[in-house]
Amino acid sequence: MQPLGNLFKIVILGPPGSGKGTISQKIVTNFKLKYISCGDVLRNQISQGTGEGKVAASYIARGDLVPNELVTKLMVDAINGEFKGSNWLLDGFPRTLKQAQSLLDQTTLTKVINLNVPDEEIINRIKHRWIHLSSGRIYNLEYNPPKVPFKDDVSGEDLIQRDDDKPDAVRQRLTTYNESTLPVLEFFGRRGLLVEFAGRESSAIYAKIHRYLGDYLNLKSDS
Repeated sequence: MQPLGNLFKIVILGPPGSGKGTISQKIVTNFKLKYISCGDVLRNQISQGTGEGKVAASYIARGDLVPNELVTKLMVDAINGEFKGSNWLLDGFPRTLKQAQSLLDQTTLTKVINLNVPDEEIINRIKHRWIHLSSGRIYNLEYNPPKVPFKDDVSGEDLIQRDDDKPDAVRQRLTTYNESTLPVLEFFGRRGLLVEFAGRESSAIYAKIHRYLGDYLNLKSDS
């Protein structure tokens, strides 16, 4: 099934560990959308050495957040430049109410998808996540365990657990995310754009999303 014209522009929101990355890739594949990642846009600007990229890199190097105005400009420039005329899914932006307001002032949106996964489920997922630091390979002791406990399958080197993947740190990250995202959800909800999908398993959540988007496209094609 293919989206219609330029009517299919989606934002996806969800806390860390909610399965947003996996679900995003399924959506863009099955509905033939371009994938716009805030992280990718920032990295591209930095690697190209643009003026905005150099400014963003200076904040990142200090461990500071890239200012709202700069992130918004880069994302809107990408949407109205490289991705102009495309159907797309936007991941990683907006993160704040101000960013959401600026985005909607400068482009139109079809829907905003929010993944509602219980905090305890996310904590349980992430606490089992271990990584091979030099390669970035990720293992999950429950869903994707290494062949030898706590050893990388390829190199045999030790796996580590990041400090921010430990339960107390994850709980704090979720609290921070929920506090900053609630105004964003309320903002999009008041404009009739927000659609929420709740569940514990990414496959079950995606099945609901796929059915919803398919029905939405059929309605648009009939109207």
